[in-house]
Amino acid sequence: MRRALAACVLAGGCGGDDQAGGTQSGAGTTATSDVGLSFLPTGDGPRLDFGMLDLGAADCGLHNGDLGLSFIWIANSTEGTVSKIDTLDLAERGRYVVRPDGAGNPSRTSVNLSGDVAVANRNGGITKIHALPERCADSNGTPGIQTAEGSEFLPWGVEECIAWYTPMTYVSQRPVAWTAGVFDPAACTFREQKLWTAGMNTPGTIDIIRLDGETGAVEAVVTIEDAYVDNYGIYGGAVDARGNFWGSQVGQAKLHFVDYETLEHRSWDLEVGAYGITVDSRGYVWTCAGNASRFDPATETWQRVLAGEYGGCMEDGRGTLYKATPGGIVAIDTTTLEIERTYALPQHIHGISVDFYGYVWGVSQGSQAYRLDPADGSFETVGGLVGAYTYSDMTGFALRSVSVP
Repeated sequence: MRRALAACVLAGGCGGDDQAGGTQSGAGTTATSDVGLSFLPTGDGPRLDFGMLDLGAADCGLHNGDLGLSFIWIANSTEGTVSKIDTLDLAERGRYVVRPDGAGNPSRTSVNLSGDVAVANRNGGITKIHALPERCADSNGTPGIQTAEGSEFLPWGVEECIAWYTPMTYVSQRPVAWTAGVFDPAACTFREQKLWTAGMNTPGTIDIIRLDGETGAVEAVVTIEDAYVDNYGIYGGAVDARGNFWGSQVGQAKLHFVDYETLEHRSWDLEVGAYGITVDSRGYVWTCAGNASRFDPATETWQRVLAGEYGGCMEDGRGTLYKATPGGIVAIDTTTLEIERTYALPQHIHGISVDFYGYVWGVSQGSQAYRLDPADGSFETVGGLVGAYTYSDMTGFALRSVSVP
């Protein structure tokens, strides 16, 4: 078993001092850009700092294993469900319908620092699902908690680990991204977790929306009336250390920013097309399509790596960006922008994620996902998915990487 990258993962331990800093914004190293980002944070700013927590007596009710809870949530788009897969033993631990009518066509998932997931439906609507049965409410009239335990999903209304569903009627709704929130050591939980999404009303008009993570209530809407005109609106989303939203449009379009506190919106032209988007551990924003492009919010400048086919990307928290490329995954040094290595896989994959044990995941547009060990290039396969398609932070590792030193 590989060692986890950090001692406290997905709130996988309790105890210790509250070092969360109280608010999402906080103080920190302020960039010269007028968007007011905390760029290249040093660890004493708004990032959550758990230190090396003692996992002994109190485990926050999580199934820690040796170091942490780690699931990857992959959308089964054509089935209208999402699969919860254990990243260590590769077993599917649950499958869930993500819209009451079953016709959501989900495509993006985002995992918060508690391990719970939010799923965006292309056809409109956001659903939150609890990661663990002990968090779920007895709500369907049958005693006990009824919840999926494998690939067989329960009907909507019977499944009791659906935390909430917020209906939306956008023409296209794809991005979803959690903010870190604030850790409450007394309650062994996170509070004030927020969720970003975006939907297209009509081509060229986009809403960027912030929801309350506990209830699913809409807290704020930022309407953009001059967005690049396409069929998707904002295609992918991510957050930085301050909980600010970054969203990209597919094609040669726009990179969008919304400030967490002020809701100020800014946008920049994309030099090349964007498909996936992520924020790395130093605060750079990456858009990935045929190329990988690194945006520096402090200087508002781009640098580009020629890296092949369309696909998603994510950093490992240690300076390597993994990106989908024809026939596999390419590793890119986020400082030098040099290609470090290319890994071969049996299928072309699109979505990329990193888990809490250092594995890199690639999701195909079909029935399979691959777990790659970047140390030696070996991989294992997870099957049984249905129209799998996910471009987003499927494990919660990217959120933790920008939020926790």
